[in-house]
Amino acid sequence: MNSFGTIFRISIFGESHGESVGIVIDGCPAGLPLVAEDFLPDLERRKGGTQKGTTPRQEDDYPIFKSGIFKNRTTGAPITILFENKNTRSEDYEKKKNIPRPGHADFVANKKFAGFEDYRGSGHFSGRLTVALVAAGVISKKILSKINISAKILEIGGEQDLEKGLQKAIAAKDSVGGIIECTAKDLPIGLGEPFFNSVESQISQIVFSIPAVRAIEFGTGFAAAKMFGSEHNDAIRNTEGKTKTNHAGGVVGGLTNGNDFVFRIAVKPTSSIAKEQKTLNRKTGKQEIISVKGRHDLCIALRVPVVLESVTAIVLADLMLLEQQIPRRLFQEKNKLLK
Repeated sequence: MNSFGTIFRISIFGESHGESVGIVIDGCPAGLPLVAEDFLPDLERRKGGTQKGTTPRQEDDYPIFKSGIFKNRTTGAPITILFENKNTRSEDYEKKKNIPRPGHADFVANKKFAGFEDYRGSGHFSGRLTVALVAAGVISKKILSKINISAKILEIGGEQDLEKGLQKAIAAKDSVGGIIECTAKDLPIGLGEPFFNSVESQISQIVFSIPAVRAIEFGTGFAAAKMFGSEHNDAIRNTEGKTKTNHAGGVVGGLTNGNDFVFRIAVKPTSSIAKEQKTLNRKTGKQEIISVKGRHDLCIALRVPVVLESVTAIVLADLMLLEQQIPRRLFQEKNKLLK
């Protein structure tokens, strides 16, 4: 489905080459100061064409508020934000509608929706919709206020030297992926609702809504399988829960433990490449050679850090609001009296 969240709930809509894409945000507290300019720094980071290796397609990405904001403050009602699509070339896709591109959702979407899907620019499956996630992230960060969330690229094309990784793709006339790390600092202890709403569960679910994400790991991740328990266990040092090491990545038992919340994702190489590949022609039923022309990212991972920060903020804001709805303090006060 196209909705996510418990209290802070988002619903995303639109297609890459449709009139617009957008998001509806329900459960946002009333009174948050909010103007269009608040969104521009993060929206600019997500844009293509602003850095080497990204698509030359440029959209204004200026947020259009349709509901939920009055006199530059949130009202408590659902917030609707639109982003217009103006710089599209739909004819590029019309000519190739019967030739599904390798690595894209073209083939499966056609089967699932019986040919009624919008195939232009990947339609509703497009990374274009991440602009709406970034918008929701801006609001989420306002709710979190004192919590700092940041994401950075660790490597591109297997290289820690990002420029070298890009050059590998350029030389091969191909595309490359990358690894991105996200860190959230100053989280309170106890965010998360096990079993199925643990913080890792929620983060993992929304992270895989970002097109091109292939894997996720928390803390030491897969490396933990090669460690002894005595190596992996994080020794607690004080009453604030700070630990000597952070192999757990700030999460134990599905709950944040007061240390830095750290996880990494793997982003696949961009599927749209000019290099010739084989695919199936749905009309003829035979394989043929395809070369995907157009405006595409050499490395989509370059644009993902701000999206990753945004979806992380969405989850943490929801969990924070959920925490405030549960009268845990009553139990804590009762426990104090019993002692």
